[in-house]
Amino acid sequence: MKYRVAALVATCVLFANCSTTSAADTVTTGTMVEEMVDLDRLSDMPEDDYKTLQFTSYDRRSSVPDGPGWFSNSDGFGGAPIPPFQDVQKKPNDQGVGEYVMVDVEGPGVIVRTWTAAIQGSIRVYLDDSETPIYDGPAIDFLQRPYDTFLKGSDVTEEMLKGTFYQRDAGYCPMPFAKRCRIVWIGNPRRVHFYYVQVRKYDSPDVKVETFKADDLKTYGPEIAEVAKVLADPDTNFDLKETGKHEFELSLEPGHRSEAVVLDGPGAVEQLALLVKAKDEVAALRQTVMHISCDGWSHPQVQSPVGDFFAVAPGVNPYVSLPFTVMEDGQMVSRYVMPYKKSLRVEFENLGDQPVVLNGSLSTKDRKWDDDRSMHFYARWRVMHDLVTSPPIDIPFLVANGAGRYVGTASLMMNPARGTHPSGSWWGEGDEKVFVDDDKEPSWFGTGSEDYYNYSWSSPDIFFYPYCGQPRNDGPANRGFVTNNRFHVIDDQPFDTRCSFYMELLAHTRVEGFSYACQAYHYGRPGMMDDSRPITKEDVRKPKLPGPYEPLAVRGSNNATYLEPEKLTDGVVKSEDDDFWSAGQLMVWKPKAEGETLKLTLPVKDAGTYEVRLGLALDNRSGKVSATLDGEPFGFGGDSGVMDLYDARRTMIRCSPSKRLDLTAGDHVLELKFEGPADGKEPLVGIDFIWLQPR
Repeated sequence: MKYRVAALVATCVLFANCSTTSAADTVTTGTMVEEMVDLDRLSDMPEDDYKTLQFTSYDRRSSVPDGPGWFSNSDGFGGAPIPPFQDVQKKPNDQGVGEYVMVDVEGPGVIVRTWTAAIQGSIRVYLDDSETPIYDGPAIDFLQRPYDTFLKGSDVTEEMLKGTFYQRDAGYCPMPFAKRCRIVWIGNPRRVHFYYVQVRKYDSPDVKVETFKADDLKTYGPEIAEVAKVLADPDTNFDLKETGKHEFELSLEPGHRSEAVVLDGPGAVEQLALLVKAKDEVAALRQTVMHISCDGWSHPQVQSPVGDFFAVAPGVNPYVSLPFTVMEDGQMVSRYVMPYKKSLRVEFENLGDQPVVLNGSLSTKDRKWDDDRSMHFYARWRVMHDLVTSPPIDIPFLVANGAGRYVGTASLMMNPARGTHPSGSWWGEGDEKVFVDDDKEPSWFGTGSEDYYNYSWSSPDIFFYPYCGQPRNDGPANRGFVTNNRFHVIDDQPFDTRCSFYMELLAHTRVEGFSYACQAYHYGRPGMMDDSRPITKEDVRKPKLPGPYEPLAVRGSNNATYLEPEKLTDGVVKSEDDDFWSAGQLMVWKPKAEGETLKLTLPVKDAGTYEVRLGLALDNRSGKVSATLDGEPFGFGGDSGVMDLYDARRTMIRCSPSKRLDLTAGDHVLELKFEGPADGKEPLVGIDFIWLQPR
């Protein structure tokens, strides 16, 4: 069977898949923009050594690894015991507003990433010896949309930058500097001030850097436009140098391990495509392990369940990023470059109890192996089952000794928390902590797991961008299987002797039975060793959420009452049994035509102000629905008043929004109206629970 992959059309992006700068080149805004789609660059040690520094609003009481205060969490909310800045430039005035140094880096470098969830006040950005800031304005604008100020007079537009250079709450907008970068925040430290600024700092003062100027977007507009095009649609526009293609089809019985492809070197894999077929797809994607060995190494450099390798497990959850694509039909594509000097071998191992069929291909290109700089690609996976989220712990993603480059992370979790509000099931209050080379304290110390992954405020949204995403989050809120990923392309971290990457597991509530799988992507020079370990059958036990469960009124849903909808209607409905749903049941309404309605009786014990939300099923059978309460809109569906419950691949629970309502004691009529089926599907609306909360 010939394996089908998405068409990958070469564009005129001449800089893709080649090293964009060398020791003799000058670093400019243009060369840094080109690096944003240069995955090949990551597979060599830098010609000009650098370290990626990170400046954040982390809690400064976290000063001694694993010591007192190590998990302190006052990291940008305001009123921190120790202000989270490098220095105080001007003490607060009578209004509490002072001037604080966020960043002060001397020597040549580049601002490569910024982020904030929320920040008041303003920012001044000074480059080199200039006494006039290149930027002086609202802090949130610079940290989320750094290039907006410089659009005037250029052909670069906000629309071009949205979703490419601006990804969720982060900005990837290179700003080089030759001598120095200083960023000063003017604001009240008792008010909210979350921030990240990542800076590439070159080791040698002799590296040639052309400092960012206000008209750089005009000067480098063509490069920005071309890179934005690739980032917006890498499946079509990423430039492959393919000189060979190697297809395979492999049938694996339970307990068997088999070779799929062997390649002679030197060369590099620039695309790996894979499709896994089995009766139980979810189990197969976790229980089929991929091993990729380069140059006869004792242990495979890549060792990961196939679904987790593509940063999306469990199951097929479609998304597109620069390094990975997962398609609705189950095809998965990796664009990470995998160099080899003498040989590369791909094997698969079936640790499950069912036969599995794998169809795939490797696209290769000619690539010389540089004994001084070339590196092997590594993907390390591990899992910890049956965790308890309190007290907090540091989850180790990678502990490596030797030289290499860290390029990506994925957290793949099973969260059995029962809260229906994001704050009541939130797992990710913990910070990333990354030690590089001789660090005594982390070079990277973050302010929250979702902040590292470029979003904020415990959001359960499904989203994906070129460098980050949340392709799975079951719900309600953050309950169920949750996957976050982030890929470091211009914000990569080279290391000479050591890289230790940890992420805190720090949840809002105590949760038992939490599973946390980690995927770390990095490159390593020959001689690098990391803390890899064999993957066991117990590690890859079939992902299953414990249940049935009862929603818990906690934190954001405190004092709520949860009602099972089956008991509230005389309409024609059915129930589907599955531990995924509240009380093990989903109420299923199958209207016969658009416009049909279903009435539910909502009992209110005491008069007062309430919010009324519905926990609704999203899947590939569901259509669109609207709702009224006592004949009036009540915030259901937001501005449109309609919720589209269709998702081609995922099964999720999402809670409808609600206005605050003054309700009398007694029964109220909650009426659902069917607004249309999913295309070609039988009409269906699934209601898991009704959430009534006093305010």
